[in-house]
Amino acid sequence: MTNPAATGFIKRQRSHYQRACLGLLATLWLSAASAEVGAPVLVIHAGAGTIEREQMSAATETEIRSTLGLALREGQQVLASGGSAEAAVISSIRVLEESPHFNAGKGAVYDADGGHQLDASLMRSRDSAAGAVAGMRTIRSPILAAQAVMSNSPHVLLSGNGADQFAREMKLEQVDNHWFDTDHRYLQFKQWKAKTAQTDGDTSAAVEQGLLPQGRLFGTVGAVALDQSGQLAAGTSTGGMTGKRWGRIGDSPIIGAGTWADGQCAVSATGHGEYFIRLGLAQRLCNRVAFQGKSIRAAADQVIGTELTELGGTGGVIVLGQNGEFAQRFNTSGMYRGRIDADGNLEVAIYADESTP
Repeated sequence: MTNPAATGFIKRQRSHYQRACLGLLATLWLSAASAEVGAPVLVIHAGAGTIEREQMSAATETEIRSTLGLALREGQQVLASGGSAEAAVISSIRVLEESPHFNAGKGAVYDADGGHQLDASLMRSRDSAAGAVAGMRTIRSPILAAQAVMSNSPHVLLSGNGADQFAREMKLEQVDNHWFDTDHRYLQFKQWKAKTAQTDGDTSAAVEQGLLPQGRLFGTVGAVALDQSGQLAAGTSTGGMTGKRWGRIGDSPIIGAGTWADGQCAVSATGHGEYFIRLGLAQRLCNRVAFQGKSIRAAADQVIGTELTELGGTGGVIVLGQNGEFAQRFNTSGMYRGRIDADGNLEVAIYADESTP
């Protein structure tokens, strides 16, 4: 038998709960609507690791700085013309993918079999759309493949032969795997083979024993952008780890680990991917902004300077907020990096002791 008093109490409580939820949603909506949106800006990186002045020729350094500047200008032109953050990210990353100096596209490192495997990912804040590819061998521009997955497939991540087949069906430019060969990377590959012969091909063991310098085995390129409509996007592209085996996949194509973009924060990461995956680092950083109210720089400091470092990982991130605040944070001796604002003011840096805002 129904108790009228109990029924009335339940209805009143339900009504109170519904009004509270509506009030909370209204508060969140008003907060989001009133959030300050900064002017368009683009931030890039091209890998973090052991980067020291005495080991780089003046000519190489000049070429690297020039390429970073070109990537920034290409992306900024997209933003200046009213283009999307997604388009700006892709434009910048494509420049970096074509450079033999960086571990992505043309400059990809060698895997254990003497070939190249390419990974990339892309995410935008507008609708949380994302696309990623891993273990590709014949795609000239992995970031374009990631965009195609996002825009033209029901999936988020494709890998291996399937990803290559998809790219061919999308009419994306294909190249022979040897197109990615470079003398610099081949020398690194030979050094890797010689050193890991003492550890049965185990790269991590070779690093732990001091046979190989950890920072020279990795490298990634990436970009984050804020457009005129206040939307954010992030993208990352890489050749992975020197000597990788067994179809190893790092953090770069993992949404939430190497790449993330939401309404308040966009991240592209570079470094020892296993650690970034274990931390879910890119989304973890943005969660510090969304749920703890931290600034972009404070969140980057905590996640890279404390959490990643204490776990034993190395690398860095570029981070951009909806208000235009950005951070370039790393725990290595250098990170190829740069940023450009809406007025075309451009800054690039390589070494840890170079001051950046």
